[in-house]
Amino acid sequence: MIVLLVTCLVAFLWPTVHSADASVEWCYHKPACNFTTWPKIASQYCNGIKQSPINIVTASVQGNPSLTSFNLTAFDDNSTFLSIVNSGDSVVVTLDDEKIKVQGGDLPGVYNTKQFHLHWGNGSSSSGSEHTVDGKQYPMELHIVSVHSKYHGSVSAALAAKDSTGLAVLGFFIEGTNEVNKTKSWDILTSYLTEIRNSGDQTSDIMNQITLNSLIEGVDRTKYYRYQGSLTTPSCNEAVIWTVFKEPVKVSHDFINRFSTTVLFKDASTSVLNTNNFRGVQPLNSRVVTSQVTVASAAPSSSTSSVITVLLLSSLYWL
Repeated sequence: MIVLLVTCLVAFLWPTVHSADASVEWCYHKPACNFTTWPKIASQYCNGIKQSPINIVTASVQGNPSLTSFNLTAFDDNSTFLSIVNSGDSVVVTLDDEKIKVQGGDLPGVYNTKQFHLHWGNGSSSSGSEHTVDGKQYPMELHIVSVHSKYHGSVSAALAAKDSTGLAVLGFFIEGTNEVNKTKSWDILTSYLTEIRNSGDQTSDIMNQITLNSLIEGVDRTKYYRYQGSLTTPSCNEAVIWTVFKEPVKVSHDFINRFSTTVLFKDASTSVLNTNNFRGVQPLNSRVVTSQVTVASAAPSSSTSSVITVLLLSSLYWL
């Protein structure tokens, strides 16, 4: 019972890559409080110069040899999913941050993984991801959220410290596929959506069903983009090291569609399906997006070219 209460408390105080700024009434689906208004209604950070998400222009990405592989601890452990909750603006799965950790990839230390959540559009054929690549927007985006170990699991402490490296978020694009049951773990995850249809609904029955690895199956985790940014909802604190993986996760269209046809927004006046719960891209300003250094194929040397030329001429002589 105590574990359940703690899980609920964590989920409601910090539902997504979101701060716990309860003083700001923000939303996605109303003109007075959607993301276009956030710089005004949450002006402390939402009008900053290092906001997220962004459009990643691949031609402008710079190489960084320090962006090595990650060490992802307990991503294959099926005992780490504590609960799934409808936060009113997303679907959030709280995780056992004592087990799951992220390090490597040029992150400045060890990060304890707190939860993951999703952003989506209005079905698998619509745009719904927060980040875009050369203007391309995917149907969904998965965010795995971790806090630096020096804050002992406290997101509030990391935000209060105004530490630009306090949080690390791993972003994965989700793309629809016609392959049946691709992937099976997404079938299991989305089967719980009917149990959390209304804002505030949650269940802990998700334990021992799936793993983080099974949800990001098929993605090459050595290929990613890196930049400094912010939370993607109010109060938009600029405290996030963003890692956006290049390859999308392939998920059956039916599983993607379940999000926009099942769960509801937080709305006291009416029942509104949760659709298009993403923030539009923000200006990059002076920031630089980096990625792994691409090793170009070596051009043939002049001596090698000469040898090839002689061999070709010789073969023509004997024809």
